[in-house]
Amino acid sequence: MGTTTTKADLVNTVAHKTGLTKSETESVIDAFLESVIDSLKSGRRIEIRGFGSFNIRHKNHRDARNPRSGEKVTVEAKDVPVFKISKEFKLAVSESLKAGS
Repeated sequence: MGTTTTKADLVNTVAHKTGLTKSETESVIDAFLESVIDSLKSGRRIEIRGFGSFNIRHKNHRDARNPRSGEKVTVEAKDVPVFKISKEFKLAVSESLKAGS
């Protein structure tokens, strides 16, 4: 653990597995990400079977405290994107991590 997979890493992996050029692969990944963002902006839920779902969750306004000063702060209500992992995805990752231990 501790390493990060970047978009460039994803592009390289997908290009290698599909035989597409890196440029073509980057265009596909960019289009996918734009589609996810556009769907969420429109208030639509996205479900990818075996992977997970993206949705918008409303967070109500609340009172909080600034951890440095202790001052009371009001956090405004907002809508935030959330990702919920599928059972299959969760199981695959947890089994893989167990096998690697």
